[in-house]
Amino acid sequence: MTARLTQAKRVVVKIGSTLLIDKTEHAVNEVWLRAMAEDIALLRSRGQDVVIVSSGAIALGRKKLALHDGILRLEESQAAAAAGQLDLVNAYQRALTPHDLTVAQILLTPTDTEERRRYLNARHTIETLLSIGAIPIINENDTVATSEIRFGDNDRLAARVANMISADCLVLLSDIDGLYDKDPRKNGNAAFVSEVEEITSQIEAMAGTTSSKTGNNFGSGGMATKIEAAKIAVRAGCHMAIANGTECYPLNAISEGARCTWFVAHENPRAARKQWIAATLAPQGKIVIDAGAVKALRAGKSLLPAGVTSVSGSFERGDAIVVSDQKEGEIARGLIAYAKADAEKIIGYNSQEIEKRLGYSGRPEMIHRDDLVLTETTKIKEG
Repeated sequence: MTARLTQAKRVVVKIGSTLLIDKTEHAVNEVWLRAMAEDIALLRSRGQDVVIVSSGAIALGRKKLALHDGILRLEESQAAAAAGQLDLVNAYQRALTPHDLTVAQILLTPTDTEERRRYLNARHTIETLLSIGAIPIINENDTVATSEIRFGDNDRLAARVANMISADCLVLLSDIDGLYDKDPRKNGNAAFVSEVEEITSQIEAMAGTTSSKTGNNFGSGGMATKIEAAKIAVRAGCHMAIANGTECYPLNAISEGARCTWFVAHENPRAARKQWIAATLAPQGKIVIDAGAVKALRAGKSLLPAGVTSVSGSFERGDAIVVSDQKEGEIARGLIAYAKADAEKIIGYNSQEIEKRLGYSGRPEMIHRDDLVLTETTKIKEG
């Protein structure tokens, strides 16, 4: 089971306020964070991409603004988040600098993971940061979120991020080592659940019996939110672990076999994403491509503007479209990188000419291969 972490290509780690913030000092637990930085550096040394979803801004801002104890009003939480976010990111940078790792802050709202164009923007930003070796530090954008439109906990945010970037492992670090069939604080015979192959109603019922060990002003996610996160993750082809992060070096502990609960994904992230594109999204338009482009797509390449002969429909950047051959046979479906108005200006042209045609430097692909799935129902006779 440890291979799900050690052999993952891309890992998302969720760190909650309960672990990160010293509840006595109301400050970052620097010792714990330095140990976590060593864990992150180890993953990076193995060539693994690492994304951190971290709480803590509100807890840090609460102290800085001298806000009262207890539950904060929405506007107080927003003010605390604004004051604490800078300190939070600076703490990560201090911890990771000795390992020659640079952090980058990203704040997301639910809309950023649900509205397709914003989803693609966020995905591309994170992908770019990972490609240059940075460590994205992601948090909910509490300063603009409302009580009606917000994640409310970073468990589900972490799962949405894992889905967005096609991660193959998500680790939710908590103050409990996983899922039990009964509340272990009240039942000495509570059985630990080491692996969940399928999230059934029985598993969901267990979530109501397993609670966080600590009751404080810092954490917001209980076991129920972790089960919801697991549903999102495994549907996206991402294994998910709930593990105890209270001791130093929690990721290394998981790698060495420490007890945790694994929720098992039964397909890989790439396959899950392809299925989502092919079977879930309603196409908003169609593009027709030449025989050379058909051959390129069958070889696993991206669709370039030069191979497109016509576009139709009404679509915006990020919408799903059908790709057809010259005989109107469906070849593929994908998420297009340009709105129709811009797509019409670049079809038939080389990618190097995009900036001249549009007045800005866009993506070289009309549809990137990661955003495209072959669905052809007819074959072109070549030659």
